[in-house]
Amino acid sequence: MSTTDAVSSPPQEFVHLHVHTQYSLLDGAIRLSDLFQQARNFGMPAVAITDHGTMFGALDFYQQARKAEIKPIIGCECYLAPRTIIDKTPQDHKGNRHLVLLARNMDGYRSLCQLASVAQLEGFYYKPRIDKALLEANTAGLIALSACLKGEVAQWILAGKMDEAERSALYYQNLFGEGNFYLEVQNNGLEPQERVNAGLLELHHKLGIPLVATNDCHYLRQEDARAHEVLLCVQTGKTIHDTD
Repeated sequence: MSTTDAVSSPPQEFVHLHVHTQYSLLDGAIRLSDLFQQARNFGMPAVAITDHGTMFGALDFYQQARKAEIKPIIGCECYLAPRTIIDKTPQDHKGNRHLVLLARNMDGYRSLCQLASVAQLEGFYYKPRIDKALLEANTAGLIALSACLKGEVAQWILAGKMDEAERSALYYQNLFGEGNFYLEVQNNGLEPQERVNAGLLELHHKLGIPLVATNDCHYLRQEDARAHEVLLCVQTGKTIHDTD
C-alpha cells in the first residue's frame, strides 16, 4: 500500500478522496486539525476521510470540517473478505481486498454506518471485514472507488488476469450503478502501481468506467515520512533498521 504524503503541489481544485487520518490506528498519521489547515492553505473546497475499516473519526471529522468551512466527504476504506465474514481461517486473513466507499448523501452515511458496524461486531478477524453479500444489501447513497494495490481489480491486473479484472470492474459498476463506481489511479513511484494504472486505463477505454486520481494519503507532509515509518514499526513489531 502506498504511504505517500498528502500535499505534494496539488493542482487547483484538486480534492483528496483517499485519506487515512489518526483514526486509522497505527497506520494513518494525519491529525484532523492539521489536515483542514493544510486544505485551507491550498484552497481545497472539500476533503474526504477514508480510514481503514472504521468510521470512528466521522463525527470529529465532520465537526472540524464545518468549522474550517470545508466540505466533509465521509467515507471508509473497507476490508472485503475473500469469502464471507463467517469464514475465519489463515486463508481468509491473507485474502482481504480493499474498497473505498464514499457517502454521497444521508442514505450513503447510513449505509456506511451499517457496513462498519457489522464489520466490527460480526466480521472482525484481524481486521474489521465486510463481504459481498453484506455490500450488496447496503449500496444506497454510496460511491465506490477501486482502491489501492490491494483492491480487487488491481490484484487481478497484477496477476495478469485482465479477464478477471474486467469481470470484477463490471460487477462493481453494476452493483453501485453507472457513475457511482470509479477506477482509482495513483502516482506513487511504485512499479506495480504503474502496471495497475496501465490496466485500469485499458479497462476505462474498453468499459467506459470513469477514472479518478487519488494519493492514498497516510501522512500530511513529505517531512513526516520518517515519523510515519516509525508508526508502522510499532504496528508491525519491527524496528526502524529492519530492511524488510
